[in-house]
Amino acid sequence: MSESVFPHARPYPVNLRLDGKPVLCVGAGNVAVRKVEQLLESGAHVTAIGPHVHPKLVALQSDGSPTHVSPTHPGTLTIAARTYVRGEVAGYSLVITCTNDDAVNRQVHRDGKAARVWVNSADDPENCEFTLASVVRSGDLQLAISTEGRSPALAMHLRRRFAREFDNSWAQLLDILSDVRDEARHQLGTSEVSGWQDALDDGLIELVAAGNHELARHRLRTYLGLTPSGDHHDIREAS
Repeated sequence: MSESVFPHARPYPVNLRLDGKPVLCVGAGNVAVRKVEQLLESGAHVTAIGPHVHPKLVALQSDGSPTHVSPTHPGTLTIAARTYVRGEVAGYSLVITCTNDDAVNRQVHRDGKAARVWVNSADDPENCEFTLASVVRSGDLQLAISTEGRSPALAMHLRRRFAREFDNSWAQLLDILSDVRDEARHQLGTSEVSGWQDALDDGLIELVAAGNHELARHRLRTYLGLTPSGDHHDIREAS
């Protein structure tokens, strides 16, 4: 990371809402393809610049028309086949640098600090104001793995390891938990009640993975002390 006033301070983990925000990607090669895909998934309006543009990046380009917006990539992409112009970061909310040119990385970082725009430079922690976590996703549930920029390889290794166990059952469990949380707020006036962790420790994910969603809801409501609205009266706990 760039020089800090407090060198031992911990980075503050966040999830950014980038939908509709202008984001600049400096570099248009292979690394930029991966970064731009992630930004488009977040709904950002991305501008990618670089003297040499990867064909896969061109395939992601959108003219901003709603007919070009993909459900998996709701953002838009504009590509400019040129070099970085000093100071242009000032027009953006966020900047990602994906070049192998140290001088460009340093200039973008300096410009970002001057304009108070957050900059990440791929594989160049000295020119970063933030680092990116390696993420495992299942629906709206995500696990973010960070080494604070010290070893992207380890973060990727752990991401692959967790991904093998992090299947769609967890997204389905999240849906159930969210629904029952709404019920708790309605019945009890709050969802901050005891029983959540006990229910999760009592095999909810195993029930969901086996397809027993209603039984999982019933068990969760029982732990929370909720009335069984929506539960089927013939539900029985498996022996």
